[in-house]
Amino acid sequence: MSEKLQKVLARSGVGSRREMESYISSNRVSINGSVAKLGDRVEGTETIRVDGHIIEVRSQTDEICRVIMYNKPEGEMCTRKDPKGRPTVYDRLPKLKNSRWIGIGRLDINTSGLLLFTNDGELANRLMHPSYQIEREYSVRVFGDVQDEHLRNLVKGVELEDGMAKFDKIKADKSNHDENSNSWFNVSLKEGRNREVRRLWASQELTVSRLIRIRYADVTLEKRLMQGGWKELGLEDLNKLRKKVGLDRELREFNPTVTVDNAQSRRVEHARIKRAVRKHKQRRIDNR
Repeated sequence: MSEKLQKVLARSGVGSRREMESYISSNRVSINGSVAKLGDRVEGTETIRVDGHIIEVRSQTDEICRVIMYNKPEGEMCTRKDPKGRPTVYDRLPKLKNSRWIGIGRLDINTSGLLLFTNDGELANRLMHPSYQIEREYSVRVFGDVQDEHLRNLVKGVELEDGMAKFDKIKADKSNHDENSNSWFNVSLKEGRNREVRRLWASQELTVSRLIRIRYADVTLEKRLMQGGWKELGLEDLNKLRKKVGLDRELREFNPTVTVDNAQSRRVEHARIKRAVRKHKQRRIDNR
């Protein structure tokens, strides 16, 4: 059966479906030597080129979907190349042989925390599409005097320059306390508009002084994953993520092309051992 060209390209890891539509509109894709156009369908036996490079087309039964979580530090850009030479999130990711990583959503340069990457453009497209109502959760440090009225407004909804917006949930984080009029909250929403979390708090004349994404869909950022580190999702978590967006064909085999960032894991373990040694020495001193 034939499929839309942009869907085939997305599944083959060239980019998200939206990106592929842009490529086709810009005459960057050809089918059997002829320039492709939006609406073209292919069966997978054609010679498809993007920017002159032949694409290895993946069938619907190819069980090679990969997803990694990445702990983004502040100061990194969510672009493949930055004109100003700033570091990007792609600089630290492991290399793939026949495809490339596709970012699932973005974080601005001053936001840290969880980013997901996949080599499956269809999965990326669904996880970002508003119709699937994928929840994002953030840990937010807010500067200012946060009143109950502010919280009620943010859950009820406020008018921003690009339309109504609101948090689905707001919960004060009592375990994370700062001085100097800073309060921590966990907030969740099902949209990914530009700087939406910061703009929502700003609508109440409050300032976000730190923003960390801690969850995307059912994937939670691992606390032991250091900033700049990545880890591949296991088969169970991967299938759960796919099922959430209607990709019900379960992957039954799992031969990882990438695994945990072992160097990063060793640094985490080394830091843990050093902390344990310091605590042990301190206890010996206290018991003298």
